[in-house]
Amino acid sequence: MSRPVQIVEVGPRDGLQNETAILEPTERVEFIARLEAAGARRIEAVSFVHPKYVPQMAGAEEVMAALPPAPDRSRIGLVLNARGHERALAAGVDEVNVSISATESFGLKNQGLDLAAQAEMVEGVVARNAEAESPPRLSVTLSCCWGCPFEGEVDPEAVVAIVRRVAALGVAEIALADTIGTGDPWRVRSLVEQARAAAPDAVLRLHFHDTRATGLANAAAGIEAGVDVLDASCGGIGGCPFAPGATGNIATEDLVYMLERGGFQTGYDLDALIETARWIGDRLGRPAPSSLSRAGVFPRP
Repeated sequence: MSRPVQIVEVGPRDGLQNETAILEPTERVEFIARLEAAGARRIEAVSFVHPKYVPQMAGAEEVMAALPPAPDRSRIGLVLNARGHERALAAGVDEVNVSISATESFGLKNQGLDLAAQAEMVEGVVARNAEAESPPRLSVTLSCCWGCPFEGEVDPEAVVAIVRRVAALGVAEIALADTIGTGDPWRVRSLVEQARAAAPDAVLRLHFHDTRATGLANAAAGIEAGVDVLDASCGGIGGCPFAPGATGNIATEDLVYMLERGGFQTGYDLDALIETARWIGDRLGRPAPSSLSRAGVFPRP
């Protein structure tokens, strides 16, 4: 088990968007800088959503403008619609991540679009992205793949149908997200296998929340099923403001510890991640919920 696993750091976006404390853009820039110094190569830096709905993400353009150029880093901007994509292009993000939902109810709640409108929106974003002067890399995240806060269980065939449709647009990377943390390792493996069959040319990425303490087990199941790219949030902070009861993502440092104990390569500095998790906890006014930020590494130096 020595293959590399890429961890996409989502703390500055998915991590902060559900926190009560609202950090200034300068603090978010420092958070990103600390994460990149700890080894983050792809980082979800900002979200181009209206601050009326997610005030924690206000000032996305300011954050991007303050980040120094880094050819070996990729700063990702999340978008929910065509207007968000326009802002992302203007801000000069390295990657655009388009978020859609596997269920009608969550799509309407999260971005005001039903499934048909989401499909049309993604088609338009893909087309406009290709026409950009310097097109950023583009990925699509599919929320609520293993459970919806409004509709309950989600039919895997419905998820696979959307994966197939997105892949047909030429999207190179598709993320399956357990937005409210309902998945289990067996259903994770099954859906990964079905999604891979539906989109054999796309890179699959996995995004887990630890709402019911299955996040790391689900990550391990995904790795064993052959997935090499996972999202995680430093400190285990985060959640979704439009999903009742959604709690934090799996913690980057916890995931790095598990993988590197198993012989996988992540490229992260675990001590620096733990220090950053404690730092962001101080900024948020509460200890970070991750296990490693409390227990530290093993064996101890």
